[in-house]
Amino acid sequence: MTIKEAIEKMFDVYKLRRKFDETSLVAAWPQLMGKAIANRTKQLYIRDKKLFVKVESSVIKSELVLMRSQIIGRLNEFVGQAVIEELVVL
Repeated sequence: MTIKEAIEKMFDVYKLRRKFDETSLVAAWPQLMGKAIANRTKQLYIRDKKLFVKVESSVIKSELVLMRSQIIGRLNEFVGQAVIEELVVL
């Protein structure tokens, strides 16, 4: 068994997979969305399969709302499974 397989099995046994994927998404937000949006994001957290994003610019907020489905798809594609079902822009 490789180290990767052992870690994957550990995630599944201890039910840590979802929390690990959520943490990975929050950490990868600047990479996935770009620096312009990441720099204007004040707060980012996941609760009950909903991604909450607080932004300081109303223009960025409008763009995120319009691109909601593409953003959810990009985030879920990054982790390889459906972790986010809804995007809430604050």
